[in-house]
Amino acid sequence: MVSHPPISLPPQGGILLLDKSEGWTSHDAVAKSRRALGTRKVGHAGTLDPMATGLLVLGAGPATRLLTHLVGLDKTYTTTIRLGTATVTDDREGDRISAAAPADVAAVLADPARIAAAVAVLTGAIEQAPSAVSAIKVDGQRAYDRVRAGETVELKRRPVTIHEFTIGAPRAATEADGTAVIDVDATVRCSTGTYIRALARDLGAALGLGGHLTALRRTEVGPFSVADAGTIEQLVAGERVRLLEPAAVALALFPGLALTAEQTTDLGHGKRVAVPGVENAKLVAATAPDGRLVGLVEVSGGRTRVVTNFPTPDAVSGSGTLARTPGAAPTEEAGA
Repeated sequence: MVSHPPISLPPQGGILLLDKSEGWTSHDAVAKSRRALGTRKVGHAGTLDPMATGLLVLGAGPATRLLTHLVGLDKTYTTTIRLGTATVTDDREGDRISAAAPADVAAVLADPARIAAAVAVLTGAIEQAPSAVSAIKVDGQRAYDRVRAGETVELKRRPVTIHEFTIGAPRAATEADGTAVIDVDATVRCSTGTYIRALARDLGAALGLGGHLTALRRTEVGPFSVADAGTIEQLVAGERVRLLEPAAVALALFPGLALTAEQTTDLGHGKRVAVPGVENAKLVAATAPDGRLVGLVEVSGGRTRVVTNFPTPDAVSGSGTLARTPGAAPTEEAGA
């Protein structure tokens, strides 16, 4: 395999949008990014199952400080839900645990309004039990490890919000052994912490058929779209990839506060800076005259309080497009 020199990171690092292919784990994406970017300081703002494809948001270098503000963003998925069979993992990768009678499947297929009504019940503020095969810890052990060990795991229900749950026309399908099922394409926009696999499971249960996912793709995380993402394969191959500057990301999420040169220096030194005209603000992105991000701050009584600060280099280079550093040696990363 050809080795490529690591990509040169700007002083403040950046946010990388990746379109994950099926089969890659989120850990794989982080490990490959560490090698490609030449830094161990890479994190993510939410995982995807290996079966799932789509948008992963990664932070590299100092920009990893932004990830805590990205984790809670709403997410949008496109998916295919299969009604008529249930699996232990609530997706197509798990063993089948039930199959509905063909007559019951045919009755639901003949009455699409029943599916629409069940979808409506699962829209809005709901309580959802995460899939048993998940990374949630139960008494210090991952739920999926307990399931694989033969235990029955029931996780506590938790509140989530399904902002949008729209479906296409249900269509008849069959599994490999000839079992009759119904496939439904759907788009789901939801709060963080929602398990789309569990949504498929619950839709199937509400219809008395059982249900699971056969496809899942994350298309949006907050204001960020998979349409703007590169791939892990491109990163590994040494192709140019776009890195979002911290200021651009922060300004996409929060109101901006343009600082003077003096305010920039004072805020960088941890001082509470007076900002005339702004009495109170929950969280704003404070930027320097040169456009770089100085920090995320709260404003109370007309003065700032730093929530997340950022490095204040003498100069910030790079336009947000990563270029390879000539002659640099790649770093070794275990498991990369």
